Amino acid sequence: MAKAFASQADLEAKKITWTQLSANAYAYTAEGDPNSGVIIGDDGVLIVDTTATPAMAQDLIAKIRSVTDKPIKYVVLSHYHAVRVLGASAYFKEGAEQVIASRGTYEMIVERGEADMKSEIERFPRLFAGVETVPGLTWPTLVFEKEITLFLGKLEVRIAHVGPGHTKGDTIVWLPSQKVLFSGDLVEYDAACYCGDAQLEEWPATLEALRAFGAEKLVPGRGPALTSPQEVNKGLDYTKDFVTTLLQSGREAVKQNLDLKGSMALTRKSMDPKFGQVFIYEHCLPFDVSRAYDEASGIKHPRVWTAQRDKEMWAALQS
Repeated sequence: MAKAFASQADLEAKKITWTQLSANAYAYTAEGDPNSGVIIGDDGVLIVDTTATPAMAQDLIAKIRSVTDKPIKYVVLSHYHAVRVLGASAYFKEGAEQVIASRGTYEMIVERGEADMKSEIERFPRLFAGVETVPGLTWPTLVFEKEITLFLGKLEVRIAHVGPGHTKGDTIVWLPSQKVLFSGDLVEYDAACYCGDAQLEEWPATLEALRAFGAEKLVPGRGPALTSPQEVNKGLDYTKDFVTTLLQSGREAVKQNLDLKGSMALTRKSMDPKFGQVFIYEHCLPFDVSRAYDEASGIKHPRVWTAQRDKEMWAALQS
């Protein structure tokens, strides 16, 4: 029997964990579902990634309100994927003044925002509970090129694009005084890396740039918060191994002139033993194999995923 498309069969709610990492930083994690980060400064709050819908954002807002009544002033988009950004409107009622994104993220919204929204909602309905509360695409109000610094009172917060990887616009948030890093999907741990829009060749160098920060704690895009320098390095190493193994498999598939189904079979030989047990692996792998094959074939700029392309790709692997 054919597998259910993407994660349409994943209906089990995940346990939310709300972890204080430092005097000002919190992690909102969910057993491999997309994470969010929270920074509470002297005069306001900053959110890193919004959840997928305004309805789903209410749980994160409730967690924040359990520890502070300060206004939520800033929303940072670690990158553009619908599951990360479509909950943004919920925070305007809580005082949000700016939605911050990199130039690359803004360009992705312009190019593929509508297609990505329709694609992702069909892939993973559980993560879009209350989708009817989404007013439309999330657009940044502040776009930066490389790096900006905010001060939440006396607390310094750096927001930077250090290089491409998961997407061309990946953005990290860094608390230098507390050595806490919010990586978005540039880093995953105990979860598959979604690589459908990735820049796989550059990703490892970007991970090494993150390592150079010397973070003592890190909130990945998926998986548990990493709460020691040793765990941070494990997360970086895990992600690097995932994306380099994937791209090498894509290059070998191109070399052998395999079709997509053949490329999937070849990739599984090296990926399944190391990553087959982690969260969302079976959902991500078809999209990952497709992107790795494209990049190995010389398609540098990822092709746009649409709901139709998703289904055609999935069917090709089932035939």
